[in-house]
Amino acid sequence: MTSPGCRGLTAALLLLCATTAAFAELSDKLRDDSELSQFYSQVEQNPIANATLTLRSCTIFVPTNEAFQRYKGNIHVLYHISTSAFSKEQLPKSVSSDMGGNPPLYITKNRNGDIYVNNARIIPSLSVEMTNREGKRQVMHIIDEVLQPLSVQKNAQDNINNPDAMQFLQMAEQLDLNDFHLRTYRSQVTLAKKESVYQSPGAHTFLIPIDESFKLSARSGLVDAKVIDGHVIPNTVIFTAASQHDDPKTSAAFEDLLKVTVSFFKQKDGKMYVKSNTIVGDAKHHEGVVLAEIVKANIPVQNGVVHLIHRPLMIIDTTVTDFLKENGENGALRKFYEVIMDNGGEVLDDITNLSEVTILAPSNDAWNASLIENLLRNRKKMREILNMHIIRDRLNVDKIRQKNANMIAQVPTVNNSTFLYFNVKGEGADAVITVEGGGVNATIVQADVAQTNGYVHIIDRVLGVPHTTVLGKLETDPMMSDTYKMGQFSHFNDQLNNTQRRFTYFVPRDKGWQKTELDYPSAHKKLFMPDFSYHSKSILERHLAIADHVFTMKDLVQYSQQAGNVVLPTFRDSLQIRVEEEAGRYVIIWNYKKINVYRPDVECTNGIIHVIDYPLLEERDVVVSGGSYLTESSICILLANLIMITVAKILN
Repeated sequence: MTSPGCRGLTAALLLLCATTAAFAELSDKLRDDSELSQFYSQVEQNPIANATLTLRSCTIFVPTNEAFQRYKGNIHVLYHISTSAFSKEQLPKSVSSDMGGNPPLYITKNRNGDIYVNNARIIPSLSVEMTNREGKRQVMHIIDEVLQPLSVQKNAQDNINNPDAMQFLQMAEQLDLNDFHLRTYRSQVTLAKKESVYQSPGAHTFLIPIDESFKLSARSGLVDAKVIDGHVIPNTVIFTAASQHDDPKTSAAFEDLLKVTVSFFKQKDGKMYVKSNTIVGDAKHHEGVVLAEIVKANIPVQNGVVHLIHRPLMIIDTTVTDFLKENGENGALRKFYEVIMDNGGEVLDDITNLSEVTILAPSNDAWNASLIENLLRNRKKMREILNMHIIRDRLNVDKIRQKNANMIAQVPTVNNSTFLYFNVKGEGADAVITVEGGGVNATIVQADVAQTNGYVHIIDRVLGVPHTTVLGKLETDPMMSDTYKMGQFSHFNDQLNNTQRRFTYFVPRDKGWQKTELDYPSAHKKLFMPDFSYHSKSILERHLAIADHVFTMKDLVQYSQQAGNVVLPTFRDSLQIRVEEEAGRYVIIWNYKKINVYRPDVECTNGIIHVIDYPLLEERDVVVSGGSYLTESSICILLANLIMITVAKILN
């Protein structure tokens, strides 16, 4: 039997082993985990970090080895340690690090449930919580980036520890900012007596233009107190990795007579941009969007985070041509600008000569479509395509909405014979604006980039370069939905995906079918009933020409002038029409009727669509009077009754 003294000694030893094992667990994790060994190596070399792990409560943010391999700067171990223990759920908006001056680490919890510390994401399910041998609670979070504090140049004369944004501006020459200088903007802040904005305690986001952005001599004079306010997002810290893209935040310049929002977005090439949107302007500050590339991001300061940008926000002082050049060299519109210059640059000259102009500029990603490569060598075709992106007017979103109030907005391009068609879906911030040109539907991904002589809208596709079949176009275009539905239940659409054929399809727009409801109410009703699919199919066949090539509107006008009438081959018979051009618009004459062409030459990969204002339809096309026509369902019922009568007679 064990004595009480032995039992007490055994319990004490077990307790000591348990507490030692708990401490060893954290050390073992850092030492032995193949993904965390590089951080452990840094901890071993730092006496303060070792002492913290041994004696104190703490939260440590541990980068993976992969994060270390991507990181090129100096490692600051103590910047990854806070002397308070926080689980993921307990993390406040900021925690003090153990680095000299105790600079804060900023915590962001986004809508997706992800948690970020500065610009590093905490990897879910890998956090560890334990108690060390001193009974102190400790928490470890694994992160996907090395945390980078404010960096000071080696020859810095002042002892810079945890400066606020104003001190950052004042000491910028001693900081490691990739050779960017901030003298001009700092001078304007001082001149406008806005130092207090940058000294304000709390947690804010500061956007600071670099000196290079003030090459235009008059630009610095436009940086007044309101513009400075427009470069600050108060009470919100936004690091780029944690940012919600295209999520407008209220700037410090948001009041009754001036309202400016700021938002972040990222291109697929990884470049980060910030944009101001002056929703309500005044005499000095015009409405519109200004884009700026972030050239050095995520610089933490005592009262928030600083991002250096390549040009000031809110200031609209460049022409559309200047904007294309500025963003074409290595910016958001680099490929669009390259195509313009590769075609001789005449398009840029044309844009320069326009007093009012709107450009629909395809993004860099839009030019990656495979079909575009084949067209780049064809300068004549590319000139036509580029002209399709130019409008002789100041056309912002508000103006598009006005034009789109009761119908799809039709806007002529620079060559007048080609039109673009805008459609607005939804309201407010959720609105989606699409534009169709040359058979391509593009979405405006960045609207209302304002210039002194117009606007630039960035779109996600190149107009005039088709990427879908005739069927694909019918299926997605809101103006052709009735024709698509009719073709579906009659199985007429099945052939329209065939890329071995070339179709010329005269497609009545939805409003055209609605007109037939007034002219032929009984016939219209039957056309959209499956029981009358034979008639629907026959009518649609009349609208579809099938040949070894397509017929553009110019072709049809030319043939009509030569021969009077044009006979086009259809599935069962032929279509005889004449096409005329009146005041820049096309008109089809069929069976003594004049039918306007609403959208000519909508190109597809296997044909072309001409959207017409009215179907090629006559009342006799669907027989509905006098009960002389039996629908398929009626025939089935009649046959069933005959069979039942016959069976009954046989049984009797």
